[in-house]
Amino acid sequence: MNLIVKTFPNNTVPKLNYDVLIENQPDGGVSATVLGLPDFKSSGVTKEEALEKLIQLLQERKPEIVTLEIESPQTEHPWMKFAGMHKDNPLFTEVLEYIEAERSQIDLDNETK
Repeated sequence: MNLIVKTFPNNTVPKLNYDVLIENQPDGGVSATVLGLPDFKSSGVTKEEALEKLIQLLQERKPEIVTLEIESPQTEHPWMKFAGMHKDNPLFTEVLEYIEAERSQIDLDNETK
């Protein structure tokens, strides 16, 4: 398996976007949690304060997003070992004709219903 990690140089780092859940608390405060990252949570008296604290937390921890590109192992499809196994069978043509006749009969039966 080959693994490729794509990163950006410090001078071209794109801005990170986070989806944040804002919740009003029973005590009147507000909590802010980064969705998918429950460790990144803050609270405040107002929504703005909770978000400011969350931004500070994110900046302190300096999260980094990288893209992993993983090549899957090259394996043969499990059905490939059966491909062409009947090509030299003298009855193969007869079997195909039988299958075609059965399908035609099923189609006719379905049309008359």
